[in-house]
Amino acid sequence: MRAVIIGNGTICDHSYIRSLIHTDDIIICADGGLKHAAKMGITPDIAIGDFDSSEKDGSVMTYVYPKRKDFTDGELAVDHAIEQGYDEILLLGMTGTRIDHTLTNIFLLTKPANIYMADDHNEIYLVRSELIIKGKKGKTLSIIPVSGDLKGIETEGLEYPLHGETLFFGHSRGNSNVITSDLCRISVQSGMGIVLINNGE
Repeated sequence: MRAVIIGNGTICDHSYIRSLIHTDDIIICADGGLKHAAKMGITPDIAIGDFDSSEKDGSVMTYVYPKRKDFTDGELAVDHAIEQGYDEILLLGMTGTRIDHTLTNIFLLTKPANIYMADDHNEIYLVRSELIIKGKKGKTLSIIPVSGDLKGIETEGLEYPLHGETLFFGHSRGNSNVITSDLCRISVQSGMGIVLINNGE
């Protein structure tokens, strides 16, 4: 079963983001994500946070944390989903004008679970051994090392293939590749990388 976590980041096209949510998903709102859920006509299953960005909803199972805490509401929501053992975790509303929150939310993908992220313009994944992407032919794809150099990269279905090569941390060589097949495969021997697919809008 999949958990969808809705944060308090920027969502411009609520109807598009709503289309990414399935009817059988478990919906977890991280504090201000409640406002986005309301705009999408969604009643969440769970709300988590200190509720400095939204009003608590008495009809929703709620976990309240103090404002002075060591973790963001988004991370608390992700940790809750991991503890509950969901097969997949999709993060929505987790990017925006707060670069500090955007970066830390992207790095939540490195937690030990099948976590990925989407916003109005991008899909964001983590590759640490192998990543399979289906149905994205023609989209722009970038591979960005996040834990030092990304070594031994093999790709299939990209315009600029990599064959056992290294993408160096802090360099931009992995930016702006193009998916040329309905099935794209990226594998790495060591390191972790963020894979971003731009929806072209």
